[in-house]
Amino acid sequence: MIAALVGVALSLAAPARMQVAATEFNFGLSRHTIKSGRALIELANYGEDPHDLRLRRVGGKKIWGTRVVPSEETATISAKLPPGRYKLWCSIANHRALGMEATLVVKR
Repeated sequence: MIAALVGVALSLAAPARMQVAATEFNFGLSRHTIKSGRALIELANYGEDPHDLRLRRVGGKKIWGTRVVPSEETATISAKLPPGRYKLWCSIANHRALGMEATLVVKR
């Protein structure tokens, strides 16, 4: 019974939250490390150009992403993330090559 209650409590735990602030041509992370499990990652576009956010675990195949976000708007990725290192980038044109990439560490 107690194990079942602990399982329910864990499944109801609040998701990890973080924000990625986009400008030309930079990503600023509100935190560089989050706990594994459910996560809400918000892209806030403070730049003039549209941007998006892509997220992939290093060595993984699944890519999470947002829609294209116009200036002064936001979009959120909701995902269940296992521990590991994740690459974040903007997939629009050559934005990644211009510096719109970052690394996120997800810990147990």
